[in-house]
Amino acid sequence: MVFTATRGMRGVRITVAVASALVLALTGLSWWFVSHTVAGFTMSSALGLTYPHSGAGAMNILLIGLDSRKDQDGNNLPREILDKLHAGDSESGGNNTNTLILVHVSLDNHVVAFSIPRDDYVPVAGIPGYSHVKIKQAYGLKKADTEQKLAQAGVSDQHELETQGREAGRAATVAAVRGLTGAPIDYFAEISLAGFYDLTAALGGVDVCLNHPASDDYSGANFPAGGQALNAEQALAFVRQRHGLVNGDLDRTRRQQAFLISIMRKLHDGAFFTDLDRLNKLISVAHKDIVLSSGWSDEQFRRIGDIAGGNVQYRTLPVARYATVDGQDVNIVDPDAVKADVAAAFDDSATATTQSAPSSTVDVLYAGGAEGVAETIAHELSLRGYTSGQIRNPLTGEPRNTGVDYGPGSASDAQTLGGLIGIGSPPRLDSSQEPGHIRVVLGNDYTLPANFGQSPSVTGAGPGTDPAASDDGQSLAGDATPCVD
Repeated sequence: MVFTATRGMRGVRITVAVASALVLALTGLSWWFVSHTVAGFTMSSALGLTYPHSGAGAMNILLIGLDSRKDQDGNNLPREILDKLHAGDSESGGNNTNTLILVHVSLDNHVVAFSIPRDDYVPVAGIPGYSHVKIKQAYGLKKADTEQKLAQAGVSDQHELETQGREAGRAATVAAVRGLTGAPIDYFAEISLAGFYDLTAALGGVDVCLNHPASDDYSGANFPAGGQALNAEQALAFVRQRHGLVNGDLDRTRRQQAFLISIMRKLHDGAFFTDLDRLNKLISVAHKDIVLSSGWSDEQFRRIGDIAGGNVQYRTLPVARYATVDGQDVNIVDPDAVKADVAAAFDDSATATTQSAPSSTVDVLYAGGAEGVAETIAHELSLRGYTSGQIRNPLTGEPRNTGVDYGPGSASDAQTLGGLIGIGSPPRLDSSQEPGHIRVVLGNDYTLPANFGQSPSVTGAGPGTDPAASDDGQSLAGDATPCVD
């Protein structure tokens, strides 16, 4: 399986919950056992009776990672589980969907997975007192409003309140994602934080590799550098750590993608299929921790099984800028740019495994004595298909801090470029720039990525190697354990 990951989105969080759902959804193992045990899942009708569908044999799947420390009935998780999660008490996290990934499977079984930054500020309907919310909040706010109204109507059964509240939250989340992306959603899968722990325990742990030692009291991470085998509690700390990492959430995203690759390797190990005890444990995890939308059947799982080992391209939705609204840090998005990116990526008429060539002109501005680096970057970008523009110092009034600014029509090119040259901050829309132009500013804090200039088709050489250390649109082969920060 090939992962194409793009850096530059502070709010992107491919978190542990959806990592679990993605593993179950995108491996041959899933249909092998789930197709025979669908009846054991909690099923949801939150998609509604009538809703837009993907056409021509394609399907879109929304993966929902719920940051809840409660079970399906609203009961608190046991203290010993919370302690292992290093995730606070049972009231922490609320019912935010801290991870949303929209997966598109084309007619010819190419897979594109869009991560949706959790702080994207989007319009909502049907939540009293709110016209816009962070997309992660739609679930919890709608759930709370629904439960309050049910309680006022005389409903007192905790299971009933929890069930109907969660159904309303799922429906609100689906509506928000549809509205933001403009894409139909055919199916969804939801998993809670505890599901990750259960999954990793059922698999007997996971192998990872770190470029540097890591320690963090918040997540419980305490690891040496190099390759190592982690148990479930350690694996949770590995993929949750954000503090103490140079690029924060971006480095955490890379860890979670490396975790997925390692899990894929373990699931595709033939010995796993002969261990019925471990298979039964995994089935139990799926039934306990995953909620599926109505419509999942043997056909969907068999098809997903057929594409296991194929190409998966990870992308993130573009963010125009950051802002503070009512005291909250939010991502301001350009709805047209988001919909255009999703539509282009989900366009099954294009060659499935090939990204479109960049069409933007790039100016490189060196603001901190980086003349040689500037020329190197401009040359490499020209080899990648970008049109070379000016190489110069910033003019009066132009930014001098490291970053990428783009004009109308260049959002996707700018996002890919930021990953290529290792700029972690998200590209910024600058409507004053000419359409099709990108401005790269190199400040005193900029350093060229160690692997800059490698071939864009590098593949994994084996455990303990990192052929794409910066999420630069290069390929990571799923038969290796990549080292990450």
